[in-house]
Amino acid sequence: MPEPLVRSERRGAVALLTLNRPDKLNAINSAVIDALDAALDVAEADESVRAIVVAGAGRAFSAGFDLDMGSAAGKPGPAEVRRALENDFRIILRFWDSPKPTVAAVHGYCLGSSLELALACDLTVAAEDCRFGEPEVKFGSGIVALLLPWLAGPKAAKQLLLTGDDRVSAADMQAMGLVARVVPAAALLDEALALAGRIAANDAQAVRLTKQAINRSLDIGGMRQALLAALETDVWIETHETAESRQFNEILQRDGARAAIAWRAGRTA
Repeated sequence: MPEPLVRSERRGAVALLTLNRPDKLNAINSAVIDALDAALDVAEADESVRAIVVAGAGRAFSAGFDLDMGSAAGKPGPAEVRRALENDFRIILRFWDSPKPTVAAVHGYCLGSSLELALACDLTVAAEDCRFGEPEVKFGSGIVALLLPWLAGPKAAKQLLLTGDDRVSAADMQAMGLVARVVPAAALLDEALALAGRIAANDAQAVRLTKQAINRSLDIGGMRQALLAALETDVWIETHETAESRQFNEILQRDGARAAIAWRAGRTA
């Protein structure tokens, strides 16, 4: 039997979901999203599960989301792009909206939309070696779920998103209030499970309603509408080509990402 793309385990009252595509640094594609949906369905329906931890197998939490547009051949059309981005957005917000508290345990790399997924979890525990970032602007892409301005403030969001820095340390993320704890890599999973266990030991209804109240306060402030508007911006970016993006993509396809990024950097030197 092939290995599942998401491993599901029980650790007492905590459901542990592990992204299991280590040969691709746990890049999340439509098949992984389907597996996450199924695992979340089971965990959320089980009354004995009182918290959920999401982690990654192998060398990284996740290097990001695959641009899996579902096109049989050739360049995907606008409808395929929209469908893929909406699916990415939906799975990220499932962790935010889950009736169970969610904890992300991240190590190695936590990049692109996988960072948004970690942000969507209620708490994030990071290994000291973890490197974070959203390098989308380097590739002419947008942000699927623009949570950063709401969770870290507009200045920090602009610093991360406009530079495209993909080497942000766990300590810097903690200083921004985006990571709850930074621990040695060997202790990461135990620390995340212990934190989830502390939450699980509390009154389940009080935890669920308190999480809802916190999230509702952001929705009252306009977060949900802003996220949907930002998703539309991302769809526009991904479906409208410029002369710069056309040449970048040609180099990307022919020579790879490093050469394409070097070409763009050379234009502005």
